[in-house]
Amino acid sequence: MTDFYEELKNADKNTNLVSLTIVEGQGLGAKALWSNGEIICSQGDEKAFDAFSEDLKSIDKTQTIKSQDSTLFCEFVTGEKYMVVCGAGHISIPIIRIGKMLGFHVTVIDDRLSFANTARKEGADTVICKPFGEALEEINGSTGHYFIIVTRGHRYDQDCLSQIIGKKNAYIGMIGSKVRVKLVKDFLADEGISRELLDQVYTPIGLKINAQTPEEIAVAIMAEIIQVKNGSKKSFGYPKEILDGLTSQELSDMPKSLVTIVSRKGSAPRDVGSKMVVMLDGSTIGTIGGGCVESEVCTAAREVARDKKPVLMKVDMTPGNAEDEGMVCGGVVEVYIEPVLS
Repeated sequence: MTDFYEELKNADKNTNLVSLTIVEGQGLGAKALWSNGEIICSQGDEKAFDAFSEDLKSIDKTQTIKSQDSTLFCEFVTGEKYMVVCGAGHISIPIIRIGKMLGFHVTVIDDRLSFANTARKEGADTVICKPFGEALEEINGSTGHYFIIVTRGHRYDQDCLSQIIGKKNAYIGMIGSKVRVKLVKDFLADEGISRELLDQVYTPIGLKINAQTPEEIAVAIMAEIIQVKNGSKKSFGYPKEILDGLTSQELSDMPKSLVTIVSRKGSAPRDVGSKMVVMLDGSTIGTIGGGCVESEVCTAAREVARDKKPVLMKVDMTPGNAEDEGMVCGGVVEVYIEPVLS
């Protein structure tokens, strides 16, 4: 099974890549990577996926599909989420902090050394101290890139947006007054950039929450990014820490299982597609929400790691069933627990 995760780790995640897992019934435990109408690699009984061939043609979100004999969990796999912040001024600092809290790989660009150093101290993963246009030439962009333009003037905004607008992206947002934004857009339109592309830029940046302070403005910006990210109905799939744990040579001899939330009804701490790796010794990577729900699942996951038999498990957190145990979220989740076979 490790070979499957190695394939997944190295796959191009800018395509419509879908991870398929049969979580119940005939073909239980079979896995495949599916893209553009065909299976590109598989583990287990590949023929078990034939029953779902018609349904897969129209799939557009992470979901479960049921056939007469089995249940298939289909999960869009995206790459790591990258946040590129152009400008390292007073608004950028809380943006960096929140971005890191939300699991983004944060890159900050500023041509002023003292500001770049501040961004580095605040925890940015990558800091590029160069002119904006030159620095952005080093960033290719992808469907997982979120660009935030918060520079110190419209001339720098122009430099950034002219470089970014043609890159693959999930989001481009630019701060500034209506006058400043209009100046930038008009200039770039005169330079030959289409109005259609320019109108896709989020301006004014951030949700309208009457934000005043740098911290409040950062919250508004990150809230808008969350709204855009989660609106796609395509889960993150396999965060880097999960894939690293599944393919680690150091952990290869440790029996382990992978836990995935495959369905959710009502309120629950984490969404469908959330994952964690549970080792036989009880150590974990990632989380599916913490608390009693995670404790119960971890016990089952250790048994799966030992016995090598996958399990589809329902956890009921509705009032009356879970309040006494401290699971106050409510709702019901199904988790698929599978052994990670070396």
